[in-house]
Formats: sequence, C-alpha cells, structure tokens
Amino acid sequence: MATNISASASSTTNLLNQRLLSFPPSQYNKNILTKPYQQQCLLISSSNKKNRAAMVVNSSRKLINLDQHDDYLDVDDKPKEECGVVGIYGDPEASRLCYLALHALQHRGQEGAGMVTIENKVVKSVTGIGLVSDVFNESKLDQLPGDMAIGHVRYSTAAGSSSMLKNVQPFVTSSKFGSFGVAHNGNFVNYQLLRAELEGKGSIFSTTSDTEVVLHLIAKSKARIFALRVLEACEKLQGAYSMVFATEDGKLVAVRDPFGFRPLVMGRRKNGAIVFASETCALDLVEATYEREVHPGEMVLVDETSKEPQSMYLLKPHPPGPKSCIFEHIYFAQPNSIVFGKSVYESRHAFGEILATESPVEGCDVVIAVPDSGVVAALGYAAKAGVPYQQGLIRSHYVGRTFIEPSQKIRDFGVKLKLSPVRAILEGKKVVVVDDSIVRGTTSSKIVRMLKEAGAKEVHMRIASPPIIASCYYGIDTPSTEELISNRMKVEEIRKFIGADSLAFLPTDSFRNLLGSDHTNFCYACFSGKYPLYPSVAMEESIDDTMKLTVAAN
Repeated sequence: MATNISASASSTTNLLNQRLLSFPPSQYNKNILTKPYQQQCLLISSSNKKNRAAMVVNSSRKLINLDQHDDYLDVDDKPKEECGVVGIYGDPEASRLCYLALHALQHRGQEGAGMVTIENKVVKSVTGIGLVSDVFNESKLDQLPGDMAIGHVRYSTAAGSSSMLKNVQPFVTSSKFGSFGVAHNGNFVNYQLLRAELEGKGSIFSTTSDTEVVLHLIAKSKARIFALRVLEACEKLQGAYSMVFATEDGKLVAVRDPFGFRPLVMGRRKNGAIVFASETCALDLVEATYEREVHPGEMVLVDETSKEPQSMYLLKPHPPGPKSCIFEHIYFAQPNSIVFGKSVYESRHAFGEILATESPVEGCDVVIAVPDSGVVAALGYAAKAGVPYQQGLIRSHYVGRTFIEPSQKIRDFGVKLKLSPVRAILEGKKVVVVDDSIVRGTTSSKIVRMLKEAGAKEVHMRIASPPIIASCYYGIDTPSTEELISNRMKVEEIRKFIGADSLAFLPTDSFRNLLGSDHTNFCYACFSGKYPLYPSVAMEESIDDTMKLTVAAN
C-alpha cells in the first residue's frame, strides 16, 4: 500500500488558495466575447484522406468504418452523448444511491457502466458491459461498501466486447500517494499529443480511452496534495471534461473544464450527503436537493476535514466565458432536468412554439412527434398552433443493439423495429411531425415514407434545432462532415431527399433571441462550424475541405 499523505484543513486551504483565479465565478456570467479563445489542439485523423468520409472518431478514440454499421445507424440516426457521471459523499448507502443515480442517467450511455467505492482506505470497483441493471445486482452492490462512491455510464459507437470492457469507467490506478478512481464525461482534443508525450517518458497505456491520460498526469505530479495534482493535470488538458474522483483517503473531487462544455451539478441529501451528477434528474431520484452547477473551470473538494465543499479554480487556461453544449437542451438531457441553469422542458417547449410561429402549416389536422426527444417540442408546436397533439408514432423501448434480421429483406426494417405508426390518427390527415434534429437524413426519409404508407395525406417535417453542418469534438459522437446532410444540401434539397411536403428548421436568430443575454454562453459549433477551441494545423488536417470552406464562409 502506498504511503498516505495527510494535512490539516488549514494548511490544505492555504496551499489551495494559491491556485485561485484572480476573478470570481460570476465573471463567467458576463456575456461579452471579445475574440475567439485560441488553443492548440490535436485530433485523430485518418491516414486515408479519400476514405475519411466513411470514418468517425468514437468515444474510445478509434476510427470506425461506418459501412460496417449501416443497420445500427439507420435505427437511431442521432448524435450520441458519450457518458454520464455520478459522485456521492457521506452516505452509508452510497453504492445503492449511486446505482439509482446511474439509472437516471442511463439515457447518456447504454453500453457500459461502473462504480468505485471507498471504505477503510480500500478502493473497490465493479464495471461491466450493458445497462446499469445488467452490470449491478444485490450481490455486486454488497461488494461495494462505504459512504463514498463514483459511477459512470458509457456510450461507444462500436468495439468488440473485450476491448470495450477495458474502456468502461471509472478507471482505478495506484500512485506513490495512494489509489484513486476517476469517471469522465467529455473528450480531450489534445489526447493524442498528451499520450505521445507520456509514452515518450515511459508511461504504459492499457486502454484506448482519452481518460487514461488523466491518471498518468496525476500519477506523475510531484504535488503532495491530491487536489493540487488534479489542478495541475487539468491545466494540461484541452477540450471538454466533467470529472469526479475518489481517493483511498476519503476525498471526493469534482471538476469541470473552463468552457463548461458538459454539465455537472451539485446537490445535497437531507442527511448532509453531497451528490454530484451530470443532470439534476439523478439528484431527484436519490432525493438530493439541487444547489448549483459546478462552475466552468471550478474544482470542488469534499473530505472529512471540512463540513462544506471547498471550491477552487484553474489558473489556466483562461477563456473569456463558458461555451456550454446547446445540444444538451435540444436532445441529450432528460426533459425533467435543469441543465446550465435552465429547464430542459421549458427550452424544448419554447423551440416548438417558435417553429409554430415562424413555420406554420396551414390547415394541418394533427401534430405528432418522433419519440422520445421530439415530444416536448411537438407539444409546444401544437399548443401555439392550436392543433391537437396526438401520439402518431409509438416507440418500442425493447430493441437492443443486436437483432436477427429476417432472411427476406423488409424495407426500413431498422426504423420499423423502433417506431410504429398509428393508422387511426394518420389516415387522411395533414400531419406535422416534429423531431429534434436531422443528422444524415436516412431515418427521417424512412419516417416520412412510413407515415405516408400509414395513410397520411401530407407530412410536414419541423425540426426543433438549426441544421447541423459540423462535427463535434467536445464529447458528442457525431458523423463526419460529409455525412451531415445539412452540410451537403440546402433545406429544399433535404425536403426532396426525405420526401416531406415541407421542411423547416429552427432559425438560428430566433434560437439565440430565446436565450437572451445568455446566448453567448453556449457552443453552437455544430450549427456554425466555428469552434470555441480553434484547431491547430494538426487538427485542421483531420477536418475535411468542406468543413474548412464552411468555417471560412461564416
């Protein structure tokens, strides 16, 4: 067992105070962005530029050939959030509370789950492939005692089960100062550069996850206090990260990147236990009262030396303001969550109202949604338009990643597995169908065809977001730029491709007007091609020529 280093509360606080930023957290709320924040970044790039259109960087940073996954992509043609994190401190039922919180975050990752607990300076871990309920049961939770736990749910585009298991978090490692675990939501855009530097100094990596670089950076730090080692590591990281750490000597640390790309909130149970989670819906399930967000660039430390969480901030990097992911409000987060200080339900309802106001359909008979993420926007559209909302598409929640396809080819098989039209609602009707986004357009075209085959007289598609024209590098799995239909086609061309009678997207200007003075605090890179972290030469080589032209045009 590694030697444990302890320090008094006062000495720890004095050391940490040296790392405070020279401005308060309220500075992040200023809505002035003078010029883009420049950083050097590096992404994986395909050596075969001709085939780059068929490649995607997945959450384990591997390049996946999309041609091998057509059926799966057709079933759910949406951007994918890569994970959700939970941290619980000071509750004797920590592992069971963490289990429930991970259930609440299951929508953020369905392919792997894990948990780490601490008791008597012993770190215990359980990870596995599948849903939270597949990985954990009573006997597994009995193996995870203690009053502190961190947990993780993971999404990955593709990988064999053996390699995917190695990448399931939380990761646990030992250093000269003791053992600790980490769970991470986001992507480090300088991962390859950091990994190459660490390997050049003798580090050995056992996974393909970008999160592993954090373990090496912390282990190599010479600071004697864990919080300082985390701060030093974070100052070398570029990109998106909301992370929770648990140490063998009973410290729970939560930290968020200076841009605040990915969400992270803090709550408190009636018994005083502190809970961190990616969304407030997880707090609700474990009966923790939401207190606040972890601020961009903030690290929060909870341990036995202080009754209240201690807050400190990164000295660098120092961006001019937060750039939180707007897609959390469009698609990723649960409608009952508060994300970035705003109600997700209210945002989506307002998106639908804007569509009804700016892109009405004269004489429409019924408004339906592409479930589940389009439901709240459809309710907003129906309420504003004065048209009844009906459940015209029924979603099956029992379709997994793998299924046996019939020997006789059935058209639109993958979509029909998940969505079934209700003929009694659709037949002979002029239908408005609301969805959250269009990515490749393949699923939208199949939905339109399915609705018309079910008897709809007309199908008018309304999209509760602007057109997606650029890939995301900050923790969302999106297709390459060439695959994004809005990057290749104008709205009328997309309408013809999907077969709708009309098509309208949420206007960007209306979108920003709705957010008011807070609109500069969000990242719109997927709609504009303008990235808060500007690419270096190395990163630009991984962005196709079409993307460069898009950035230049804007």
